[in-house]
Amino acid sequence: MATCASSLRSNKFWNLFTVGQWNSNIKEAVKLGNGNRALLLFRQMKQQGFAPDNLTFPFLAKACAMMSNLPYCEMMHTQVVKSPFWSDKFVQTAIVGMYVKSKRLDYAYNMFAAMPERDIASWNIMLSGFTQFGVCERASNLFQELRLFGIDPDSVTIIALTHLILHTKNLKAMKAIHSIGIQIGLEHDVSVANTWISVYAKCSDLQSAELIFRKIEMHFRTTISWNSIIAAYASFKTSFEAVNLYNLLCYNEFRPDKSTFLSLLSSFVKPETLFQGKLIHSHIIQTGFHSDITITNTLISMYSKCEDIYSARYLFDKMLDRTCVSWNAMIGGYAENGDIAEAFTLFDAMEKDGQRADLVTVISLLSGCGLAGALDLGKQVHDYTILKGLKDNVIVSNALIDMYFKCGSISDALEIFLTSPDKTVVTWTTMVVGFALNGESKQALYYFNQMIELGHKPNHVTFLSVLQACAHAGFLEKGFECFNLMTKEYKITPKLDHYSCMADLLGRKGKIVEALDFIQNMPIKPDAGIWGSLLFACKIHRKIEIGEYVANRLFELDPQVAAPYVEMANMYASLGRWNGVAMIRTIMKAKRVRKSPGKSIVQVDGKAHEFMVEDRCHDEGLLTYHLLDGLLLQLKEERSLLAEALECEFG
Repeated sequence: MATCASSLRSNKFWNLFTVGQWNSNIKEAVKLGNGNRALLLFRQMKQQGFAPDNLTFPFLAKACAMMSNLPYCEMMHTQVVKSPFWSDKFVQTAIVGMYVKSKRLDYAYNMFAAMPERDIASWNIMLSGFTQFGVCERASNLFQELRLFGIDPDSVTIIALTHLILHTKNLKAMKAIHSIGIQIGLEHDVSVANTWISVYAKCSDLQSAELIFRKIEMHFRTTISWNSIIAAYASFKTSFEAVNLYNLLCYNEFRPDKSTFLSLLSSFVKPETLFQGKLIHSHIIQTGFHSDITITNTLISMYSKCEDIYSARYLFDKMLDRTCVSWNAMIGGYAENGDIAEAFTLFDAMEKDGQRADLVTVISLLSGCGLAGALDLGKQVHDYTILKGLKDNVIVSNALIDMYFKCGSISDALEIFLTSPDKTVVTWTTMVVGFALNGESKQALYYFNQMIELGHKPNHVTFLSVLQACAHAGFLEKGFECFNLMTKEYKITPKLDHYSCMADLLGRKGKIVEALDFIQNMPIKPDAGIWGSLLFACKIHRKIEIGEYVANRLFELDPQVAAPYVEMANMYASLGRWNGVAMIRTIMKAKRVRKSPGKSIVQVDGKAHEFMVEDRCHDEGLLTYHLLDGLLLQLKEERSLLAEALECEFG
């Protein structure tokens, strides 16, 4: 501090002769992000006998906010109170903004409430503070108060209110704000429209987002407008539409920026989108963004999700500077693709490189262990979390519970849950999901009921797990009770997966006609998964006529998938209808439908080994099949001994 002050004494600031000149230099320091320098200038200004004016204090308030230092904020507030400008509404508004940016909403509101005169800027700053920190009820009340005072909201007000929806995802409230915006003539304000596009997408209303984008006239559209709609489609993982919009952006001579490419890359999450991802990668190189580390990290994630782990690793190895995010992207890529051994090898290399693992690293490794069923490796990560003091972190606890359940170690999952100091909705949901996954339907329902009794609000994932548990256990009445609880009590709109569970439950209980009626009356178009589960139910309960109808729906949806043809052929065979079997085989031959051979995946020391039907190509194939033959022989002997024992017992 002393060095900086002495430097100021020896420079040009001793040659400032007006308050305006001091203000100009303080403003420049703030603009450059140097809050300390701005405050030192203020001190020098006072030492030279210059009194600050109503323009000085707003700049100084920004400097204090920049440092988020409450003592500095209080000191500046005191300076304002001592000055002749303590009642100036512009100065007071700046102090409110200072406290908001310093995350002290209580101080900000006290200042705001004490203001004798407030303009729309004052209201907007306070409203933005409440919306930024998710204080939804107070933000809503403040907006109502604004209207009662006869203040006309402007674009900043509407944008602040729109951001409030991000915390609630309440589509009805979003449409109400949209209506207010139209009433006050802001429908064609491009900044407002861009915000609406983003928030409608986050409320899962892509249609409204697209409608707003189309209403923005071409000469008013900005790169942000294009980015907003591309991000909207990307959030729905509709890569084809996102790429089409990118092509239109380029055709209309808009220049893509970093945000454009980050949004596009996030839409490529399946192997079938890999080609599109590579095309965008080539555009990234052409536009010079390939050297941006955030773009490279996102490309690594994109290639990993598209199951091109070799391209992901190539980009990773070519990086000159790797951040923790870079390592996490590559480790997560291996974990997602089932190569948990390589994920751990890279984790070791990360630590040797001096990079400190963070929560994302640990979560990626635990997720990979869960997917691979690698219990021993999962326990090693558990030990690591204890060593690094991460075990009591609620996110880590949830990931550990999830990993242990997926590895089939229910007792370990239960121990983590019982010793966890913080139990969130996600924690309880993970317990419900875990028990359902392991076929413990009654336990899943028990924890679901406990969760509700303790005041936790279940979400759509919780209900999906409960419905799955009911379907597997055949709890028909309980299933419909939970479905009604979800829709009527908690006002959660069912998604396709929820409807699929209910159709599956009806099918398992042999209520095939009711299941078909349920599917046909769904408000969502049924997919192949729902029709497939009903076809399986038809086979089990020998409902051939409905089975034929369902199979035809599946043939229309995806004529090249072999499963429904095989199920239908098996159904005909079980009933001795060999003409039907021959007909299915003829159709498959005509459409060139091929049945993929079955395969098994075995994890050994974190490495996945695939075995196809009649596969003899594995390095340890002879030993493996010799061992399997031995186990089969032992099983037959034990079965024979059991049969003899039963015959003697009940003979």
